[in-house]
Amino acid sequence: MARVIDQLWEWIAIAVGLLLVLGGVLVGLVRGRGGRSRSAPARRPDVLPGVGDDAEPPRDAPKRSVQDAGSVDTLPASPATLPEPTTPTIERPEAPAGRLQRLRARLSRSNSALGQGLLALLSRGGLDEAAWEEVEDTLIASDLGVEASTELVAKLRARVKVEGTTDENTVRGWLREDLLALVDPSLDRSLADSRVDGRPAVILVVGVNGTGKTTTVGKLARVLVAQDKDVVLGAADTFRAAAADQLETWGARVGVPTVRSDRDGADPAAVAFDAVKAGAELEADVVLVDTAGRLHNKVGLMDELGKVKRVIEKQSPIDEVLLVLDATTGQNGLRQAEVFAEVVNVTGIVLTKLDGTAKGGIVVSVQRKLGVPVKLVGLGEGPDDLAPFDPEAFVDAILA
Repeated sequence: MARVIDQLWEWIAIAVGLLLVLGGVLVGLVRGRGGRSRSAPARRPDVLPGVGDDAEPPRDAPKRSVQDAGSVDTLPASPATLPEPTTPTIERPEAPAGRLQRLRARLSRSNSALGQGLLALLSRGGLDEAAWEEVEDTLIASDLGVEASTELVAKLRARVKVEGTTDENTVRGWLREDLLALVDPSLDRSLADSRVDGRPAVILVVGVNGTGKTTTVGKLARVLVAQDKDVVLGAADTFRAAAADQLETWGARVGVPTVRSDRDGADPAAVAFDAVKAGAELEADVVLVDTAGRLHNKVGLMDELGKVKRVIEKQSPIDEVLLVLDATTGQNGLRQAEVFAEVVNVTGIVLTKLDGTAKGGIVVSVQRKLGVPVKLVGLGEGPDDLAPFDPEAFVDAILA
């Protein structure tokens, strides 16, 4: 009996021990839960409302501007995690002075028919009637135009007859003199590139499809920036989706702002108006307005170009209208030029792709047809391959 009692006490002792251990565990759990409930509740990091976030922002949350639209919504943990600010690289364009001389080799190769070929004919001696006809045909083929070609041949024939020589150096001198007279160095080839009566000069750039008009506007901006001019670009070509992006890229490379519409097919006259207004507010020197390329025989498109001109003139006079022509189109480009001149008062010609044609005579014929000078020439694909036209450098290049 005593043994049974002893075993019973042992079981009681074990049971009491287990109860004490279990009680301690329960007390610990209760204390842990109670302690957490009295502390500040854990929460996720503060987040600004963004796409897919339905929570209302706190009233004192900072407002997001247009510039913030593409930023990361989550606030950084500490200033050390912020990325270094990046400064856009602004290019310094090459000075326009001397560009045409630098590109003389390119120009001379493209105009060999008008230069070396003509000299070869004139200096071979024995210039009979057939030879002079060949000289005239060569000039006409180089897009000099029938009238100008006939005039030049008549002068050369008279000099050869009087002097009685076909020496190459002598003939070269005569040809240079007569060609330079046809190109007419007396024409005013300056650009409206400075403020006028306290407002920016306004340059409207027009042309047919495919002449490189928007690229020309971008390159012209570089020419002006190289001359320390403050420029504003107007992307009034609203029909070609990539035109505004293309122009904006050109401007950004040299730190020039571009005024554009945020939607395709916007009214080009309204964009042009806004560009001129922005130029005045920014006290710019020049506002360059790019327009949509249009076929010269499309009456509706030409009427629209007239509207762009009229709307701009409600705010500011237009100081320059540059017509961009593709030099490779030759005589076909002359009809285009005539129609544009009827709609807007063309004050200057930009000849693009002059390095890709043997028809340098287009310089003479387009000037004669319109009575306005060639002011700029494009001689390559490089960003600084747009050069102010220099008559003497041009003639020397094609006779080099």
